[in-house]
Amino acid sequence: MKTNNISLIGVPLHHGADRRGVEMGPNAIRGSNIQPRLESLGYRVQDLGDLNVNRPMESCKAGEKLKYLDEITRVNAELCCTVAREMDKGHFPLVIGGDHSIAIGTIKGVLQKVNRLGVIWFDAHSDVNTEETTFSGNIHGMSLAVSLGYGHPDLLSIGGVHSKVNPENVVIIGARSIDPGERIFLKEKGIRVFTMHDIDYYGMKVVMEEALKTVTNGTDGVHLSLDLDGMDPHEAPGVGTPVFGGLSYRESHFAMEMLYESHTLVSAEFVEVNPMLDLNNKTAETAVALAGSVFGERIL
Repeated sequence: MKTNNISLIGVPLHHGADRRGVEMGPNAIRGSNIQPRLESLGYRVQDLGDLNVNRPMESCKAGEKLKYLDEITRVNAELCCTVAREMDKGHFPLVIGGDHSIAIGTIKGVLQKVNRLGVIWFDAHSDVNTEETTFSGNIHGMSLAVSLGYGHPDLLSIGGVHSKVNPENVVIIGARSIDPGERIFLKEKGIRVFTMHDIDYYGMKVVMEEALKTVTNGTDGVHLSLDLDGMDPHEAPGVGTPVFGGLSYRESHFAMEMLYESHTLVSAEFVEVNPMLDLNNKTAETAVALAGSVFGERIL
């Protein structure tokens, strides 16, 4: 991290998940005191508020492969511009969602300012579906594929079609629910995936050491995309697509601590907090605690 200035950007988008509640995630994270927590660490935090999202959702047709494409494209295009503008000011963009489709706009925005970007993707899912492989039609399951340059032309055009990350600089951590088409995609593109089996076998220290080697090899900075469903549902119950057997609270914090110590982060996003599914705001509070660790908070 090369700046003490953080721009907090809320994106209350739920269309990518096709499920209500996640649009309240930004305010739940704010309500869990993310700004004072980061300010207590010495950062200057400017809360830019929320991007405008057209909330009413018309029912999609059965079997539709790209649900709410127009609105998701519009919001992500605005997010792309907002992220790039804040980076122009020398600020660190911290995006809070909202569903994981907002990673498209965040990453595309960072790529306007960072030539070669490494990406660490903490998630139970790999999010590399396309229109051809998706079962649900939910674009939050396609966001990493789009960031790699694969997907619908409207989404790829955000920030320019040549704005994409290289698969050799992407690492997925915590995966345990991968669709058949995604398995083929990941193998064909040679994307490094650390499943929960790998974390159990090697431990988080080794996994993060290997991940950091991958995302920093020839890159100009690293983006963190953290989906709260990467954690076990016992730790983060307020997510739309929970998968048991996920990351523990301490494993997640240790990973964030190592990421901070690498001094390579240029941007981050925390997504998929759904207060309608949460228990006593536990997931939003966990998101804020993890943000503390990624920005340098320590026990001593």
